[in-house]
Amino acid sequence: MKSKILRIITAMAFVLPIFTLAQTAAPAGAAPAASANGPTKIGIINVQDAILATNEGQKDFEALGKKFEPKRNELKTLNDEIESLQKQLDTQGSKMNDDARATLIRQLEAKKKTMSRNQEDAQNEFVGQQNEIAQKILQKLGPVIDKYAKESGLGLIIDTSKPWPDGPVLWAGTSVDITKPIVDLYNAQSGVPASPSATRSTTRPAGPGAKPAAPATKPAASEPPK
Repeated sequence: MKSKILRIITAMAFVLPIFTLAQTAAPAGAAPAASANGPTKIGIINVQDAILATNEGQKDFEALGKKFEPKRNELKTLNDEIESLQKQLDTQGSKMNDDARATLIRQLEAKKKTMSRNQEDAQNEFVGQQNEIAQKILQKLGPVIDKYAKESGLGLIIDTSKPWPDGPVLWAGTSVDITKPIVDLYNAQSGVPASPSATRSTTRPAGPGAKPAAPATKPAASEPPK
């Protein structure tokens, strides 16, 4: 999901995960089934990417970004006011009398506290609603993965949402990656059409408290740098 879906415009950053997933499609306590013709067949899936790549995920996250657009604009306006006061203090502070300078500093500190509080509240709300979307899709994704695994004779599926060394997979060939087939099956069953504005990217959506997008001279990143 590119910045065109969630255009980040505020200056302060809260880099928070969209969600934490440590689930697999296999039922609890189920043991991998061994193939009669050889070793157990293994598949890998990036569950986080799969959720973000579904038509339903694209649609819901795009709608969430639009919902929070007014809040991002509000935070940007407040940040602009802080920068203006800071510039005034830096350029004129030494020329002010003590009372005027103290008043300016109080105004600046008050706006900074308001910015921090509003930004944290907005980010928490945003992340919470991201998690709700992700969990809703995950609940419907599980049966799709289970069906695909049984039909493909897979005895084990590993989630690669966390890269090594935090995740369990050091390396795996593309031939065992079932992320795209699962997304295609999910889309076919959900009946949700692809969004005209969606680019089928698996970039993590960023919230209202993220950093502004990088200049055009720098490569795009999933969490845009300042």
